[in-house]
Amino acid sequence: MDRDAAARAIEAFLRALGRDPAREPELEGTAQRVAQAWADELLAGYAVDPDAMLAPEVLPGGSDLVLVRDLPVATTCPHHLTLSLGEATVAYAPDARLVGLGAVARLVDAYARRLTLQEQIGRNVVTALARHLAPRWAACRIVLRHGCMIARGERVHAARVETVAVTGEAVDRAAVDRALGVGAGP
Repeated sequence: MDRDAAARAIEAFLRALGRDPAREPELEGTAQRVAQAWADELLAGYAVDPDAMLAPEVLPGGSDLVLVRDLPVATTCPHHLTLSLGEATVAYAPDARLVGLGAVARLVDAYARRLTLQEQIGRNVVTALARHLAPRWAACRIVLRHGCMIARGERVHAARVETVAVTGEAVDRAAVDRALGVGAGP
């Protein structure tokens, strides 16, 4: 990423909106801080290879269900460049391979810290788990409050958007939904 070009673009953006960083003390250094935040935090997922993250973590073993709840999610809406915040729950029914629980959390974070839709985060998580672990099924529930729905447009502050991605032999979708707590809130 070209941080200097990004900072110049942010400064030009502020000027285009009628704000002058050279004349408004509270905007001094804003362009550099914004560029740094986007490069180091908000888009950090682009620097992570989820396949490399999971491959060395695969462990032999078995279990009826692996469930990781309350994983924090911070993602940026590609349509409005606003933050969406909430939580994810990841569940999978392993066949012969497991992965470290921290790897599940890092996987969600890697896909969330990109310019991406909420639905795509869950789809990417279950696809990666299916590819590396070959579970009987994998699912990811994400519940977010979207900044674009709070600060603009509808301005619905309490609205939560819930998506569920499932892959594999999830014959009993009701059991998957119960495992994920679908409909139970974040």
